[in-house]
Amino acid sequence: MHSHTSTDRPGATVLLVEDDVALSGYLGASLRDNGYGVIFAHDRVQAMDCLKQPDAPGLVLLDLGLPPQPSTMREGLAVLDEGLRINATLKVLVLTGQDESSAAQEAVRRGAFDFLLKPVSLEAVLQALRRADLFAREEARFARDGEARLNITARIGEGPKEAGAQAEEQLLRRTFAAAGYNVAETARQLGLAREHVYYYLNKYGIRRPD
Repeated sequence: MHSHTSTDRPGATVLLVEDDVALSGYLGASLRDNGYGVIFAHDRVQAMDCLKQPDAPGLVLLDLGLPPQPSTMREGLAVLDEGLRINATLKVLVLTGQDESSAAQEAVRRGAFDFLLKPVSLEAVLQALRRADLFAREEARFARDGEARLNITARIGEGPKEAGAQAEEQLLRRTFAAAGYNVAETARQLGLAREHVYYYLNKYGIRRPD
């Protein structure tokens, strides 16, 4: 086994979604110097193409302001939403401007793991990635032990039923994806009859990705 620092896991790959070419180049080179694999995307289409691959990275560094509307956070939030729909265990770190605390709050509400305010130091990025990678590895260990760590943001006023439905949907999405979108395997893992799995997939409009 290779010896390496406990902080960086060789081989952890980051998807860097950033339309500023200079910043993207600097961050990418710095992350590679620190032992990370880096995949670059400059807009939502490129990012989603990458996240739909079978070996997609589990860590994403995402600038919320992406073309064609870099002054709004719409494209960045769409990457966050779609990415988490494909992989509920995805760890997304969002980059946002100093005056956009509302954007950071919205991203966290939708399931972002962490946020970083620009201009951001390399050390802050590395620390956040180490933390996200550690969480991802612990969650993978839970999964091997038959446990899932869910992340939901429920509106308290809608009551526990709504929160329960969110947890139900997330558990199903996660198990279905982990089972390679195989209904029989999903049923086995959840201890359900196959027709019940079909019922839930239908209820939440869950399909295997294209």
